[in-house]
Amino acid sequence: MAPRLFPQPRSLSPRRWVVLPGLQAPAGALSAAHRGADKMARGGKSAIVLCLDVGITMSSSAPGEESSLEQAKKVVTKFLQRQVFAESKDEVAVVLFGTDGTKNELASRDQYQNITVHRSLMLPDFDLLEDIQNRIQLGSQQADFLDAIIVCMDLLQKETLGKKFEKRHIELFTDLSSPVSEDQLEIIIANLKKTGISLQFFLPFPVDGADGHGDTSASIYSQLHRNSFPRKRLTAQQKEGVDVVKKLMHTLDEEGGLEEIYTFRESLERLAMFKKIERRPAAWSCQLTIGSNLSIRIVAYKALTEEKVKKTWTVVDAKTLRKEDVQRETVYCLNDDDETEVQKDDTIQGFRYGSDIVPFSKEDEEQMKYKTEAKCFSVLGFSRSSQIQRHCYMGNQVLKVFAAKDDENAAVAFSALVQALDELNVVAIVRYAYDRRCNPQIGVAFPCIKDTYECLFYVQLPYMEDVRQYMFSSLKNNKKCTPTADQLSAIDSLIDSMNLVYEDHNGETFEDLFKPSKIPNPHFQRLYQCLQHKAFHPNEPLPPIEQHLLEMLEVPCVVKERCKAPLEKVKALFPLKDAGKKKEEKTAQDIFKDDEDGPNAKRRKIEDEEDSFSIMKLAEGNVTSVGSVNPAEDFQILVRQKNADFKDVSQQLINRIDQFLENRSSQYYMKGINCIRVFRGEAIKLSKVQCFNDFLQALKSKVEDKALADFWEIVVQDRISLITKDEAEGSSVTSEEAEKFLTPKEKKNENLPATDEGGDVDDLLDMM
Repeated sequence: MAPRLFPQPRSLSPRRWVVLPGLQAPAGALSAAHRGADKMARGGKSAIVLCLDVGITMSSSAPGEESSLEQAKKVVTKFLQRQVFAESKDEVAVVLFGTDGTKNELASRDQYQNITVHRSLMLPDFDLLEDIQNRIQLGSQQADFLDAIIVCMDLLQKETLGKKFEKRHIELFTDLSSPVSEDQLEIIIANLKKTGISLQFFLPFPVDGADGHGDTSASIYSQLHRNSFPRKRLTAQQKEGVDVVKKLMHTLDEEGGLEEIYTFRESLERLAMFKKIERRPAAWSCQLTIGSNLSIRIVAYKALTEEKVKKTWTVVDAKTLRKEDVQRETVYCLNDDDETEVQKDDTIQGFRYGSDIVPFSKEDEEQMKYKTEAKCFSVLGFSRSSQIQRHCYMGNQVLKVFAAKDDENAAVAFSALVQALDELNVVAIVRYAYDRRCNPQIGVAFPCIKDTYECLFYVQLPYMEDVRQYMFSSLKNNKKCTPTADQLSAIDSLIDSMNLVYEDHNGETFEDLFKPSKIPNPHFQRLYQCLQHKAFHPNEPLPPIEQHLLEMLEVPCVVKERCKAPLEKVKALFPLKDAGKKKEEKTAQDIFKDDEDGPNAKRRKIEDEEDSFSIMKLAEGNVTSVGSVNPAEDFQILVRQKNADFKDVSQQLINRIDQFLENRSSQYYMKGINCIRVFRGEAIKLSKVQCFNDFLQALKSKVEDKALADFWEIVVQDRISLITKDEAEGSSVTSEEAEKFLTPKEKKNENLPATDEGGDVDDLLDMM
């Protein structure tokens, strides 16, 4: 990615085609197959000089706007922010002209005066951002911008000597109000061409014939979205400066030179987004195999993958802000009253299976892993493209696969494979493993043929467990859901009006108005905005979200205006009516509730429970024992089966409850409470009262012995007591006895030894 503020695309040359023996492949298949791989692998750094005019004339401004210097500083700040947060390896220098003093290696007597090298080439950082914002101030002098360009060229020549830079750029910010001498213009042009240094101008006003956009779509975007510039008459000096700039840029590049001239406002709009983090592509080399006899050397790169915020958060001391002042220590303890410490070597990882813990050591985990011999990209077979549904694409990456570099045999074979897949409209089903430690994937490889390269796109496909099969009722068979002709027409019009492709009056396509691949992640943008603010203003609250972030995922203005009428038509044809709240019919018995505790209430409650149970039973299927996942439901199903032994099934449930209590956690306590509640209800329905009452009495004794007071508190709060004779005929327990059963026992204090007046606090606590 070119690191200039606005890099321009270049055209590519066409290819020749010839017929090779036995295969039809493009001439120079080696270069054609490798060109795309070279493009993916390319990632050189650049040297950039920001040349900023701080002369006295930069204080002027158009009505209602900031001064030219403040606008230029904003553009520079935005550019540097993008470089810093993108972790770019590009090096940046800053040269100021129009300064009160002079500091450059070319200065002598009256030559190259009032030009200052503010910072040499180095990686941009927060110190440079702070310099731009606070330390660079307006000067009281003027300097020739052509002299400033020469100083920048000299700096680039000297400071890049012996270093590897793919590109070198000069970005010049000025209002062209300073006197300019064309004496050395031809020399400057010749040296720029000779050294390969590119040049861009940033001005406070537009230059006729210079859009500042290098491609047609960008120009259309400008026409649709750019606000008009407040016009201010140029001075004679500025007009002379514009002529010099035009001559300079046109001579450097006859076709696109003027496209390298931008305005401050355009630049701010286009630099409003933080630059994405630059990733140097890592090549993955492998063998593409078809059967046991055909093998092609390939190399693959990640073409698409989900970007995540780099985890640079760390815990530091709040006062010193030093990571070294904070130490983290992990201690393992038993879940007992003393919280006995356990050494890490005495622990082992376990896998929770229901209520049981299955011990699983690191060695077991290593042995369990799916072993592959090595990394692979093996073709299992071929399928028609139509058989691979779009919704079956999954995974978190897309790979671009090319023939291995500098291997002509691989290039020819790979080219033939790609062309055959494309001509036959088929795809390859591939077994992919990144290396021997990774689980294998099943994926699909699509052919891709461009003017400059050929490749395969690899996308992962789902396994059986990854597919979610859901059944929904058909809308076609529902007469209530059948739309009228007018409704269908209205929806068609709405879809047409929300077309995101911009077309002119002749119907020619110009631009996609909404390109997700060109929209930066708002989460990243907001994070970088807040980090940059906190770096400069640590004690101030965070700024509000910038408006362009809020508008980023909104409907484009052109589309919003276009769809107003169709939306009104849809609104009229699909009216929404307030259904209101459904009123439940109430009888006198519901209102007065005199008979709430009578036999009718019991019968109604039992019938409701039976209805819900029958639905649950249909969903659960066959159950043979009380499991640990849904023990209460399993118990209900088993006790309703023919020839069911209630005592045996209830004992299975009791065993599960005991297991839950052993875990001593609120989650398992609530599961146990649910089991007890269901046990009680089924005992009442099936007249097995004594079985439940015996269990609950035994449970109370067990709770007291094992110090499970917190669990028993839940039982008391939920009022789960013995079944009384008022609830079931087989019980002999009265309501008073059931209430007393839940009352905790009073602690006896008679046997406590007498305390001495001289006893200390520890003695008193021991006795308590």
